[in-house]
Amino acid sequence: MTEYQGRIIKGIGGFYYVDTVDGLFECRARGVFRKEKITPLVGDTVRIEIDSVSGTGFVSEILPRKNALLRPPVANVTQMAVVMATANPKPNLYLLDKLIAAAEQAELEPLICWNKTDLDDGEELAVIYQRAGFTTLQLSAETGWNLELLREKLRNQITVFAGNTGVGKSSLINRILGKEAFQTGAVSDRVERGKHTTRHSELAPLPDGGYIIDTPGFGSLDMSQLAPDNCGLLFREFMPYLDDCTFRDCSHTVEKGCGVLGAVKNGEIHPSRHESYCRIYQEVMNAQKRRRN
Repeated sequence: MTEYQGRIIKGIGGFYYVDTVDGLFECRARGVFRKEKITPLVGDTVRIEIDSVSGTGFVSEILPRKNALLRPPVANVTQMAVVMATANPKPNLYLLDKLIAAAEQAELEPLICWNKTDLDDGEELAVIYQRAGFTTLQLSAETGWNLELLREKLRNQITVFAGNTGVGKSSLINRILGKEAFQTGAVSDRVERGKHTTRHSELAPLPDGGYIIDTPGFGSLDMSQLAPDNCGLLFREFMPYLDDCTFRDCSHTVEKGCGVLGAVKNGEIHPSRHESYCRIYQEVMNAQKRRRN
């Protein structure tokens, strides 16, 4: 048996495909992981033992993880590319803000990608998030516009792509990789909703270093892990104003003397971002009530 170190880039049916400097190896996990109730994840850095004859082997050790997401089940992610279409489907800013908040909750740096700028340049939308402190790219998978900027942001990162169906996540990835790495689906003209086409989590190696992953449907915020008074921390542009409130238990939704509401009134926080915050805050409150009942 020969030992290697590499990264799991795909896991299907109990088989793990590990990318190493000497190639890709198919492995199963040692029984000790099952006994210890540990499941290897896509993105894990692992040590493997390979049979020199068959070229297959076993995952023998999982090296310490920087982080681990539950949905999609992937480890060691460094950033989240949140993809929204500027048109077809119409931008859902609340979903976008929930995905950004989920990235903040997971301590991942959000990279906001506005796709389909060949249909609408999305300039007004991009400005909202630039002013909020996010790296924002205006892209077109159809024409290739600004894809070099995206390639630069992805270099040497492990990036999870997230967004609602039909926005072109897989199409962007395919353009970046220069091949049909992930199956794509068309958007229905009648309902402006796409069909889920990504079936499993899989890392795709980038030519210049790093990996990207298209998710089979990224779940948004884990409400069970949030308290109402922590919601403001998921909106980074709120941070300078959170201590400017008259009341220490301010919810930043309706109170007089609220620093956040004052910033919204003065144009320092965009109203749509505050509206999303209020909806998330209410969802967290409702989740908390359900847990008590």
